[in-house]
Amino acid sequence: MGNKQYEVLKWASLFLEKHNREPRVAEILLQHYLNVTRSTFYMKMQDPVAAPIIEKFKEDIMKHAETGIPVQHLTGVESFYGREFLVNQNVLIPRPETEELVQYVINDAAQDYDGQALTIVDVGTGSGAIAISLALELPNATVYATDISTDALHVAKENAARLQAKIHFLEGNFLEPFIDGGIQADIIVSNPPYIAKTEMLADTVKDFDPALALFADEDGLAAYKQIINQAQKVAKQNTALAFEIGYTQADAVSSIIEHTFPTSEVQTIQDINGKDRIIAARL
Repeated sequence: MGNKQYEVLKWASLFLEKHNREPRVAEILLQHYLNVTRSTFYMKMQDPVAAPIIEKFKEDIMKHAETGIPVQHLTGVESFYGREFLVNQNVLIPRPETEELVQYVINDAAQDYDGQALTIVDVGTGSGAIAISLALELPNATVYATDISTDALHVAKENAARLQAKIHFLEGNFLEPFIDGGIQADIIVSNPPYIAKTEMLADTVKDFDPALALFADEDGLAAYKQIINQAQKVAKQNTALAFEIGYTQADAVSSIIEHTFPTSEVQTIQDINGKDRIIAARL
C-alpha cells in the first residue's frame, strides 16, 4: 500500500472484498478520517495521506473485516434526513427506510393539520433521529420522545442539544410515560423492535445493534400489540398512528389496529424498494 489517497483506498477496498465485506466502507471511513466532503475526496485522489491517518484507518478496516463492527460505530455518526446523528452501541443505527416514515408524518401533518399546534410522540426513540427530525421540520409541533433505555435517552438528548431541537424526553416503556402524565397525542409515530427472535441477521447488525431495539416476542409483533393497546389511553379523536414495519408484517399489524380500534382507517405504504414498510392509521 502506497500513501497516496487512491492507493490507500484501493488497498482497503480489496482487503474488505477479500473478507466478504462491503468495499464502500473503505470510502466512507477514509473520507471521515480526512474530514472532507465527497467531492473534495474524489478531487484529492493523488494527494498523500498522513501516516497517522493511514495507521488509524488501517486498524479500523481490519477491525471491521474481522468483527463486522458497523462503520457508524467506528465514525460515531450516521446521516439521517440530511443531518448527522451521534450513534453508539446503545442505539439502533438509523436506516434510510426510516427516513420515509419521517417524510410520511411530515406530509400527513402538513395535509391534515395545516400548521396548527400538534402534539407528536416518538415511541422508542433510540438515537432520537425520528423525534429530532420531526421537531426541526415541524416547528409548530410539540414533540415528545420515550425510551425504556437510559443509555439510549442519553444519546438522544445529546443529539437534540447538538442539533438544537426542542424535545420532551420521557423514560419508560413505550407509551407508559404518556399514560402516567395524562398526555394525549395528535400523532403517534414509532419504529419499534419488530424482528422475530428466530430470524437470522448479519453480524454487523446482531452483534452490534442493541437487542432491545431489534427483537420482539410473538414473531416480532409484541411491541406493536403493546403500543396499540396503550394508545387507547393516549389517542384523541382522529389521532394519527404511523409505524415502521417488517415487510411481511402489514396484515398482522393492520389486524391488531383494526381489532383494537374498530372504526379506524388503516393503510399500508410501500417503501422506495416496493416493500410494505409503513402502517398508517387514523384512530
